[in-house]
Amino acid sequence: MKTLSTSSRKPQQTVLTRHVEKPLQHKSLPAQYLPHSQSPSAKHLRTADFKVSTTDPDATPMRLKNGGTHLGYHVHYVVDGGKARVILQVLVTPSEVMDNQPMRDLIFRTRFRWELRPRHVTGDTKYGTIENIKALEDAGIRAYVPLPDWEHMTPFFGPSKFTYDGARNVYLCPQGQLLRPFRMEQKAEKVEYRADATTCNACPLKAQCTSSQQGRQLHRSFHASYLERVKAYHQTPAYQKAMNKRKVWVEPLFAEAKDWHGLRRFRLRLLWRVNIEALRIAAGQNRKRLLKKRGWGRRPFPTEAISASFWGLLRDMLVLMLEKGWFLVSIGSVSSILRTPCVSLC
Repeated sequence: MKTLSTSSRKPQQTVLTRHVEKPLQHKSLPAQYLPHSQSPSAKHLRTADFKVSTTDPDATPMRLKNGGTHLGYHVHYVVDGGKARVILQVLVTPSEVMDNQPMRDLIFRTRFRWELRPRHVTGDTKYGTIENIKALEDAGIRAYVPLPDWEHMTPFFGPSKFTYDGARNVYLCPQGQLLRPFRMEQKAEKVEYRADATTCNACPLKAQCTSSQQGRQLHRSFHASYLERVKAYHQTPAYQKAMNKRKVWVEPLFAEAKDWHGLRRFRLRLLWRVNIEALRIAAGQNRKRLLKKRGWGRRPFPTEAISASFWGLLRDMLVLMLEKGWFLVSIGSVSSILRTPCVSLC
């Protein structure tokens, strides 16, 4: 099973205005997939908290690749990894919902609904969060997802330059100095390791390592073993094959839906309606593949169409015959239309 790809969607007409009405309540979707202003766990204000579209209240602002924002949705597909590329699950969320959030629900819903036992799941970097990776690996599913490039996030030495010693629970820097556990962040589920400030400030490689006067810091997740397992997958031919095939499995389906099935712009509005529209489009795509596999079968003879054509042709022939006078026969001084072949009655 392969997952997932997202597509940006936008309603036909959207106008931003002050949010003054009570937001609509949705009972069919979890709270984390609803607009941010409806989530009771929100602790910070976002644009969607105080501005809303007058034509589609569920559409939320999203950033464009070329700059700027517009209101829209994200469409998520779960696609089977076979040649048929059957779409197994569809979900539309407001654009402010992060792409990685629906992944676990989509996967486990698909497993339950279709009674599947997938061997691995393929997605792009946005789905490679620790929470998603841990959930998949615990379920016996290999997470074939790229990991964020932590090496080049800063101009300093990346985490790969440091060696972790599991027996002593310390890190060794490129100069062989120790980074010991400094504190634990329970909410973020990670441990902060820090080098001795005096040793670090006297190091000749400090300019390449850190700009802090408190010593170099590193963070290690409580679930770092899962990340190391996924990194090991990246070196296998199966991972490379899956990532190459994903470009054929998922991305063309979105292009097909946008170009031929109207997914580029939703016709309906409100979250539950656009979910219905996306499901209808996906069902049409699946039906095309079903007909391609099985064929149209034996088609019945179009009796009604042939009958309608026959009577229409007969009417035209009778009108033409009347105009030409082909069936007019002289009987004395009276002209009549005969239903039998022309014969002389004189």
